[in-house]
Amino acid sequence: MNFLSNRVEKLAESETLAMSRLANELKDKGINIINMSLGEPDFATPDFIKLSAKDAIDKNFSYYTPVPGYKDLQEAVVNKFKRDNNLTYKPSQIVASTGAKQSIINLVMAVVNPGDEVILPAPYWVSYSEMISLNEGKVISLSTDYRSDFKITPSQLENAITPKTKMFLFSNPCNPTGTMYSEKELRALGEVFKKNPHVLICSDEIYEYITFEGKMFSIGSISELIDRTITVNGLSKGFAMTGWRLGYLGAPQAIAAACVKIQGQFTSGPCSITQRAAITALNADPSVVQPMQNAFLKRRDLLISLMKEVPNIKVNNPGGAFYLFPEVSSYFGKKHGDVVIKDAKDLCMYLLNTGHVALTPGGAFGAPEYIRLSYATSEDIIREAVSRIKKALIDLK
Repeated sequence: MNFLSNRVEKLAESETLAMSRLANELKDKGINIINMSLGEPDFATPDFIKLSAKDAIDKNFSYYTPVPGYKDLQEAVVNKFKRDNNLTYKPSQIVASTGAKQSIINLVMAVVNPGDEVILPAPYWVSYSEMISLNEGKVISLSTDYRSDFKITPSQLENAITPKTKMFLFSNPCNPTGTMYSEKELRALGEVFKKNPHVLICSDEIYEYITFEGKMFSIGSISELIDRTITVNGLSKGFAMTGWRLGYLGAPQAIAAACVKIQGQFTSGPCSITQRAAITALNADPSVVQPMQNAFLKRRDLLISLMKEVPNIKVNNPGGAFYLFPEVSSYFGKKHGDVVIKDAKDLCMYLLNTGHVALTPGGAFGAPEYIRLSYATSEDIIREAVSRIKKALIDLK
């Protein structure tokens, strides 16, 4: 007898976590697997942040925390938003959660009704579409490709908006493409939003501190849009704090209160020790993470140069994050023995089983002709991974 709900039956497993699980299963069998499927920095959390966590333990920060986070954490986020993003919020408009992923699902649950349309520029982060579908919203996907650097145009956006549009949700810099919209490009999109006051905007800026070209611009800093923009961020990527689980959002007051209401019935406030460490991180000068950013830039340039040597692979030049999103459709229809490559998922499984490199198929991101590589790993591993990929692809006929 099946006791599972229809809701969970329709929910897809995260492709990034699924590929990582398969990679770990092969590792457990003694196979040397290079895992480039997960977006996790290979750096350690900075020592000054770890020291503040140890101090918090010694000072007995071991009790339940306020649902939206400690007041001084909210104030630290307010100051960070003003310092880095030219965003003005009150502490009551800040909600801290157990990772930016929870911040986003709180938001979706707070604003999306059955039948509401949510516009996603594709490629989009793997969980966006599932979160919307879980809440009975309708995903409106706007296709892009490597030739346009995976950016939508104002006319695309304008044509997609209908009276049923509730929200526009995107990441900048983008996971999975690394694309970063410039201030000029975001202001052009902003002109469309100004003409459509019924549309909320959610800007996921979790990769803010991993940018390579130009200055990061937050769309919420456009004065006419701040009252309907939700800005999401966190510590996982920029401060190499993936396991600490701390995300946050700044939102219009009513939406922030709704997110607190939802979180209060699910997880309550984030970990007390993580919050004390987060305050230290947020109050630090962003230059403390510059060495990590420099390393990612070197890795990006290395991976691009190596992938350009792989036949029939098409890549863009990502402006941020730590992903490359090559177009691989020329390999569809090819074979290796009894293995037929029908799509990107087949190609990723072939590269995992034959090349022993774990990657993520693009279909999960709304772009079925692509695959995602994470370069959050060492230069030596990047070289070895591309060597394996190249050799495995040559064997396809």
